[in-house]
Amino acid sequence: MPLHDVLTSRPKILFVGINPSLRSEAVGHHFAGPGNPFWRLLRASNLISEPLTYAEDGRLAEFGMAITNLCPRATRSASELKREEFEVGRRALDRKIRRLRPRVLAFVGVTLYRRVFAKARLGKPGAGLKPDKIHGALVFVLPNPSGLNASFPSFAAKLRWFNRLRAEAVTPRR
Repeated sequence: MPLHDVLTSRPKILFVGINPSLRSEAVGHHFAGPGNPFWRLLRASNLISEPLTYAEDGRLAEFGMAITNLCPRATRSASELKREEFEVGRRALDRKIRRLRPRVLAFVGVTLYRRVFAKARLGKPGAGLKPDKIHGALVFVLPNPSGLNASFPSFAAKLRWFNRLRAEAVTPRR
């Protein structure tokens, strides 16, 4: 089952994943892996006011949020993606950002951010708010929520960055 974007005009946050997992593609919902805490992190950080599961991903728009992937092809590992898929994905993402005009663009994964912004390799490549803006949207990098993420192995380590994202998305900048 193809994985569809959840989009809304002028979202507070547009979450961008690298590509769907095989499980997400199979069930047709974002972050559907059984051990993936993405949905629990959204609730624990108060980005959403009620618990949601991957099966309710379409409800993100109710909370003023959207979600997409850079590359639409599901793989076991992002390393299976081809360079051309990243190029096509960058162009498609650019069009979505221009059309939707999110306040914050949240890359879900440091590696994804590095792939989109080659210059990030020269700066601080970790999680957090970046100096980059894309079509006026702030750029924020979240750790990949996967339990396999050795750099951010615990729920608490990931939650810290989701809390910071909430602060950036909710607090207007002057």
